[in-house]
Amino acid sequence: MLNASRALDTVSRQGGDEFTILLLDVSSFEVVASFANRILAEIAVPFSLEGYRYDLCASIGISLFPDDSENVESLYRHAGAAMHQAKLEGRNRFRFFSSDIDSSIRHRHFLEQQMRSALEDGIFEVFYQPKVDSKSASIVGMEALVRWRDANGCLISPMDFIPLAEETGLIIPIGKFVLQKACHDTQELIKEGRQLVVSVNISTVQFLHESFLQMVNNTLLESGLRPEFLELEITEGVLAKDISHTQHILSSLRERGIRIAIDDFGTGYSNLAYLKRFPIDVLKIDKSFVHEMLFNKSDIAIIEAIINLAQALDLELVAEGVETQEQANSLRSLNCQILQGYLFSRPLPFIEFRDLLWETTTSIEAPGKHSRYWRG
Repeated sequence: MLNASRALDTVSRQGGDEFTILLLDVSSFEVVASFANRILAEIAVPFSLEGYRYDLCASIGISLFPDDSENVESLYRHAGAAMHQAKLEGRNRFRFFSSDIDSSIRHRHFLEQQMRSALEDGIFEVFYQPKVDSKSASIVGMEALVRWRDANGCLISPMDFIPLAEETGLIIPIGKFVLQKACHDTQELIKEGRQLVVSVNISTVQFLHESFLQMVNNTLLESGLRPEFLELEITEGVLAKDISHTQHILSSLRERGIRIAIDDFGTGYSNLAYLKRFPIDVLKIDKSFVHEMLFNKSDIAIIEAIINLAQALDLELVAEGVETQEQANSLRSLNCQILQGYLFSRPLPFIEFRDLLWETTTSIEAPGKHSRYWRG
């Protein structure tokens, strides 16, 4: 940074990996942008240390006097907000401060505080969406989904708070709550004679946390749920992280009898070697492929390829986002085993899901050779 700076500029380290540069006598936005690009280029130059090569990148936030503020504290805060925006957009870039960025940062901070309060007050809920056998139309499983209501009782979209929860680490206590509630509710259904496997989504942040495996074991112990009635859904992104650690965790889960599903298959890294290397039971076809499958040749070709792959590897299949009978019929003709989507039911609170289960139950059936989904 010193190489890119002028003699009249001031460079200071605020702490950790954060630095502040004060530019004096700036004539235009273009001058500042050119300077930011020089800084990014300087930092991106690889360097060696004790025989190892290192490549760095930076995120830069810029605020201007007097346009953005006339006091030091506000200028610093606005630059920080712009830097945060640069990080959100992928890092290795710079962003000028704007009122939109300030509003977004304030909203994120407010949402984070609300999430913390919701955890403390027990406001989060768990809804369940049924999984349906494509041939018999009977409910053969359920997926647990976290829900959060605002002060007016309206549901907040998970897309609005889950990414922030992952970024702040709040996804760890939220995920623990969902797993505990799902296991207790499933055990309650089992006591009533309704034996279903419950699927619970696990984020990358949760999965990589040092206490994850112990948390799962403790939850099963506390709820009394047998491991074979729990299925953990992870994304392909989890498999691409620390491979040896991932192998250890997945193997430990499998040894306990817990099932592993790959969620949104085909939308992530899609490294087929993962299917051979890791103990996986289920592939879930992402709803983005199902949505256009009747009109888009590429989507139907991808679905057919996933189905053929799953059959060759003796894996179960679940198609998400089924909304029309035509989609269900097409998936059934392709031998997709399990369907999930609004055609059958939206996600429901536990009481409503239990009522739905009672209404649609016709028999109790033990699991087949390759399936642990039980009809209840």
